[in-house]
Amino acid sequence: MRLRSGAVDDAAAPGRVTPVDRDAIEAAAARIGAHVRATPVIEVEAELLSTPSPTVLKLELLQHAGSFKPRGAFNRVLSAGGVPEAGLVTASGGNHGAAVGHVARVLGLRAEVFVPSASPAAKRRRIEASGATLVVAGEIYDDAQAAADRRAAETGALLVHPYDHPAVVAGQGTLGRELMLQASFDTVLVAVGGGGLLAGVASWFRGDVRVVAVEPASIPAYARAVEAGEPVEVAVHGLAADSLGAKRIGAVPWACASPFVHEAVLVSDDDIRAAQRRLWDGLRVMAEPGGAASVAALLCGAYRPSPGERVAAIVCGGNVDPATVTGV
Repeated sequence: MRLRSGAVDDAAAPGRVTPVDRDAIEAAAARIGAHVRATPVIEVEAELLSTPSPTVLKLELLQHAGSFKPRGAFNRVLSAGGVPEAGLVTASGGNHGAAVGHVARVLGLRAEVFVPSASPAAKRRRIEASGATLVVAGEIYDDAQAAADRRAAETGALLVHPYDHPAVVAGQGTLGRELMLQASFDTVLVAVGGGGLLAGVASWFRGDVRVVAVEPASIPAYARAVEAGEPVEVAVHGLAADSLGAKRIGAVPWACASPFVHEAVLVSDDDIRAAQRRLWDGLRVMAEPGGAASVAALLCGAYRPSPGERVAAIVCGGNVDPATVTGV
């Protein structure tokens, strides 16, 4: 399924949110540069992903804590102008929590991470290994976010939202900036949960390349927002719910992304599983479901590149139990 987003231009984003611009992303890159990895890109042959031309894969699953999330988390904390004695508090399906735990350990801070019961054991272990305090609250991510909001109000801790904050979006935008310096392409495919990564990447490219949002068909929050002209709630379930399981696009990501995202496509859980397996069999890349979603869009034909079109796909996370991919 494909949906056209808003017209791509450099006009102000809708609503009262101030859009993230390239200057904010440049500042974020300077601020977090000593704390994040420049993750590699590889070019894979057309046959591997059933595309007309070779595809560029951005292997962001090799980032600290196993996903792109430290970029936004570091920028949020380092730009805050100080952290309360209570430290950091956040909610997460798993990846952002691991990132905040990593940030807290590196910077010598306390961190408390609220996760839903749906958060996989592998991601919970990674959060606890970082030294953060793990709290299970509710069934889906939004339940955990409500609990984290209450905790921040009680303790005065700095709330590090997974996606709905300009500093987080600017931090995620450093991935787009980095990718631009590493490879040449016409289109970039970005998996979407709450929209922070999509917003950051779109805010960097600003229409200079095609940005395509990729979501599980079971959690079409961005696609439904495009249809409605504003974020709306959707049900949350399916294979990638732990990482792409926000029930609505954040207000900040929507304001930042919607002017610059060309279209939205949906992929099934079976498509995602097939992409995980193809990445493993063909490249020995172990991606989690959310991390493989962008590749799934190519394999299943949800996004069909034109002849000669160069496509980049962001493999954004790798926090997964290997047995769920290999079957061993």
